Amino acid sequence: MNDFGELKRLELSAVWQREAHHFTPWLAENIGRLGEALGMELELEQREASVGSFSVDLLARDLGTDRLVVIENQFGATNHDHLGKLLTYAAGFDAGAVIWVGETIREEHRQALDWLNQRTDTSTHFFGVAVEVLQIDDSRPAYNFRPVVLPNEWRKQQKQRGEQTLSSRGEAYRAYFQGLIDVLRDEHHFTSARLGQPQSWYSFSTGLSGVHYGASFALGGRVRADLYIGTREEHFNKRLFDWLHDQKVAIEQAFGEPLEWERLDEKVASRVAVYGPGSIDDEQTLDEIRTWHVQRLLKIKDVFGSRLSRFKSTAG
Repeated sequence: MNDFGELKRLELSAVWQREAHHFTPWLAENIGRLGEALGMELELEQREASVGSFSVDLLARDLGTDRLVVIENQFGATNHDHLGKLLTYAAGFDAGAVIWVGETIREEHRQALDWLNQRTDTSTHFFGVAVEVLQIDDSRPAYNFRPVVLPNEWRKQQKQRGEQTLSSRGEAYRAYFQGLIDVLRDEHHFTSARLGQPQSWYSFSTGLSGVHYGASFALGGRVRADLYIGTREEHFNKRLFDWLHDQKVAIEQAFGEPLEWERLDEKVASRVAVYGPGSIDDEQTLDEIRTWHVQRLLKIKDVFGSRLSRFKSTAG
């Protein structure tokens, strides 16, 4: 039987009436989906963030690198005006990634982004993403983020080897967290991240801006899995921490082991953590440590995820 429906591609303006007032706010609310398409953990920092007399559509943060990401979107085909703005925003925010979202990525702009990926340093990445809205007959429309330009990671890694050599410890961290995020992504759908970094920590989105799940190697030969409450507003951080701390008995019972409740009164942030023994220098135990991190991160998300959603709804 070949009774197929007709697949149609809709113009973005047929779904979102105006780019700035409708599409950009929608993209801000669905920034996690954009990150998934690119293998990144994106968290919104600000809409219409200013660079001189200009304003980038969306300013985000890549939780895997803790670097800023500028995102510019437009209806129709990409144009030179937006390319110039992207470079201005990238310089103004010292961005680690630049994402150009358009209805159509023109060939000359695809080539320009590819050239930038080849020529810039290893800590700067350029992406071109086409947004498609598809419909079968009269069904509800569905959107799709289709990456058109992605950084050539192999080429950048080769360039990095020519410019600088990672320390043996930096490479050990990168390899460890690469394995960790691969397991979390492929087996547990915990993250969309794809690249490990040469650093002693990795953060994952909770869905609440400024509040993250984290895995790290701490001082004193310990490893840590935590809920890190690190927005810019100290009052918010302490209020959320205290609200969770009031539920300590129920939370630890659900978690299955005691937690460290670190209000960190001398700092803006607060943390709820669980610790275990371990060091990046002990190669023979890294597989066990990775298993420990996976188990604790899954438990932390299971115990705290719904509570964070509840707090978010009551906090407005």
